[in-house]
Amino acid sequence: MNIHEYQAKTLFANYGIPLPKGFPARSSAEARSLAENLGGDSWMVKAQVHAGGRGKAGGVKRAASLPEVEAIAASLIGTQLVTHQTNAEGQPIGCVLIEKPTGIERELYLSLLVDRATRRVAIIASAAGGMDIEQVAAETPEKLFTVQIHPTTGIQAYQTQELGFALELNKEQRKQLHKLLTAAYRLLIEKDLSLLEINPLIVTDTGDLQALDGKINLDDSALYRHKDLAELFDPSQSDEKENIAREHELNYIALDGNIACMVNGAGLAMATMDLIKLHGGEPANFLDVGGGATAERVTEAFRLILSDKKVEAILVNIFGGIVRCDLIAEGIIEATRKTGMTLPVVVRLEGTNVDKGKALLNDSGLDLMAADDLTDAAQKVVAAIGGKA
Repeated sequence: MNIHEYQAKTLFANYGIPLPKGFPARSSAEARSLAENLGGDSWMVKAQVHAGGRGKAGGVKRAASLPEVEAIAASLIGTQLVTHQTNAEGQPIGCVLIEKPTGIERELYLSLLVDRATRRVAIIASAAGGMDIEQVAAETPEKLFTVQIHPTTGIQAYQTQELGFALELNKEQRKQLHKLLTAAYRLLIEKDLSLLEINPLIVTDTGDLQALDGKINLDDSALYRHKDLAELFDPSQSDEKENIAREHELNYIALDGNIACMVNGAGLAMATMDLIKLHGGEPANFLDVGGGATAERVTEAFRLILSDKKVEAILVNIFGGIVRCDLIAEGIIEATRKTGMTLPVVVRLEGTNVDKGKALLNDSGLDLMAADDLTDAAQKVVAAIGGKA
């Protein structure tokens, strides 16, 4: 789960990570009032959306007067911000962050993330921080420095020193980096984060380190331990169908194709989409109903699929391991009848009670096409829409 910059910075502040003073505003009048309370003669107005590249897209602006703060906030709040990380429609701006500007001497990059390959937390840092860090990673990876943190010992002083020298920081700044990294690591561990990113981490004109921007990704599987963090979820930043799927414990991601997939298991779902592409189709979604799929969950999955007007056919690919194929077949039949399904549906079942499941589908009297294997299923579903995608 992603959260907004201002929410990430609230967590930063709770753990003692230095950052500019600022507050979120949900109206232009509130933005002006907050800027007046912050004081000074200029302010930053930053659109709050779950996407990077806001600055280049016009979502981060400097205001030189209170009327300008109000005008910029009014021009942003309630609109859609399109960046290189969003689709063509962009993300809705529900609020802006009002901050006091900071003098910048240098821009650095810093992130902590869970490295699944090594099963450790990795710290990634670079002296080439800022808006083009993706380009730095792609073209000059030697400018990125990585340190692995052992879960038993935690972050060590020598590791922060190494990174401090790599970032060309002076002695005082290296002390600040150690304190900042120790706090960031504690935040990552205690709140079960999958990513904590500061880009840019700046050296101010007074020589201090400060988190000018902040991004946090939360581990969905651990949210039951952090009810306060789960409440930070902003449904406006997600596809409506994805929000509905979340309510029914379905893993759903909307895509641009016209062949819907309903699969149990993330790996199987990826393979299913690959096979659809291989045979000339385009998947309309990633939909994992989970290993414990029930008739009710299958019905909700079909309703979710049918809410996407681009969908022209459906491929159901179920491996009966934890759940039996005959129960899944009953769920498909029930869902087809309840939803009044008229689209072509290809069903591939494999695993426990597969013969019973296929028999139920064949005897249902419904227009459900059975497939012998995944390749056969992909070919049939693409053929069902005339081979077009």
